[in-house]
Amino acid sequence: MIVISREATPAFEHADPPRFAPGDLVRHRRYGYRGVIVECDPCCKADMQWYITNHTQPDRNQPWYHVLADGTGTTTYAAQSSLESDPSAEPIDHPLLDYFFEDFYCGRYVRNERPWKGWE
Repeated sequence: MIVISREATPAFEHADPPRFAPGDLVRHRRYGYRGVIVECDPCCKADMQWYITNHTQPDRNQPWYHVLADGTGTTTYAAQSSLESDPSAEPIDHPLLDYFFEDFYCGRYVRNERPWKGWE
């Protein structure tokens, strides 16, 4: 489980701007799974214990994304450098799609107003 801190996070002066937005389809560069972005954090908000167990340990000072992984009931927490756009524009299959998204239009999901909090 990922423990996310919503408390004050140290400010990073050189954090990259987000490349993806909620509703965008992505593919993980290393693991190959497809998914949809639900939420973005400006930097890694997982606790250090989780981060140390992450096999790739991408830079914490970049956007990190909460992703619904296609064909599973899993959500992942992935660094921007680990993701690329998914050119297939095909919908994904995930049990939480209807909870967080209201439509699928032109190859992307339309995010509703339900907060991510509570699904971490």
